[in-house]
Amino acid sequence: MSDNLIDGKQVAARLRAAVGLAVSQLLITPTLAVVLVGDDPASHVYVRNKIKFTKEAGMRSLEHRLPADVSEAEVVATVRALNVDPDVDGILVQLPLPAHINSDRVIAEINPDKDVDGLTETSAGRLLLGQPGLRPCTPTGCVILAKETLGDLSGKHCVVIGRSILVGKPAALLFLEQNCTVTLAHSRTENLSAVCRGADILVPAVGRPNMVKADWIKAGACVIDVGINRIDDASRKSGTRLVGDVDFADAVPVAGAITPVPGGVGPMTIACLLRNTVLAACARRGLDMPDNLAL
Repeated sequence: MSDNLIDGKQVAARLRAAVGLAVSQLLITPTLAVVLVGDDPASHVYVRNKIKFTKEAGMRSLEHRLPADVSEAEVVATVRALNVDPDVDGILVQLPLPAHINSDRVIAEINPDKDVDGLTETSAGRLLLGQPGLRPCTPTGCVILAKETLGDLSGKHCVVIGRSILVGKPAALLFLEQNCTVTLAHSRTENLSAVCRGADILVPAVGRPNMVKADWIKAGACVIDVGINRIDDASRKSGTRLVGDVDFADAVPVAGAITPVPGGVGPMTIACLLRNTVLAACARRGLDMPDNLAL
């Protein structure tokens, strides 16, 4: 593997260890409640890992499994019950939800102070206004990886490709909080490849396999690939493999540092979820944020 690889698994392990240390020094046991609806295999894997790492960090995990045919009203009622439960610090509704349930309505029901995924309108507003609050996990993970690689990000030009509310927009705001100069690019951006070549930090988050080629990347740039795309691969037993939005093999010789897919941004998402749960638990009780969890 290339010497310029950013090992997301290693960075995530250090963050989980920092969360565990913070929990051990608190006089409380933060509690994360997960709502899982239906039988989506990928969702079950994600939730199982979240529960595993929550417990490993010394926190309490609650799981609410609901059948695929549950009504929207019942899911909303579950969230509302968790909102008023004094023992619950964080609420995570695992997405995607079944098609007959309005995900936006369910997410809107989450108490923003327990919104460890950072997806409610209030959480988004707090981020935009620079107010304290819980930030989305994947974009936070991107910032942490960039800081692990480059140190102080002040003055760096960050180009985020993709304007989704889940990653692109919050990532742009989070890098702005780090005093980066930020360009939010997208499918309608003119001369997109040229815009990307101006980036010190390039964050593709569009869901197009191998879209970003070597000639899109400035020599020595830090590339944080958020894309997770499954493509056909007859050489694999499964017949498929995962790739990012960056053509990894093409980009490695040019980038100063680059995340692989898988093993880059993905592991950071759960680690940041655990961090958010601790931050939520402290904020709800008027406690200061643990110093070792500050960005």
